Amino acid sequence: MSDDNDPPTTDEIKGRVKKAAGELTDDQDLREEGEVDKAAGKAKDAVDDVADRVAKTIDDVADRLTD
Repeated sequence: MSDDNDPPTTDEIKGRVKKAAGELTDDQDLREEGEVDKAAGKAKDAVDDVADRVAKTIDDVADRLTD
């Protein structure tokens, strides 16, 4: 999984901006949209991290089989 030191994704940034705009304008719907966008960005990060780990594991196994 990604850690807190990773740069935010575009969705996370978009979510932060929407949430802040919703807070400034007292727009609950916009705040909630921002939270959803932030969560989507974090979910995409998690999926990408898992995909990277699976690819690395497959490469490691393939290397062992060819040695």
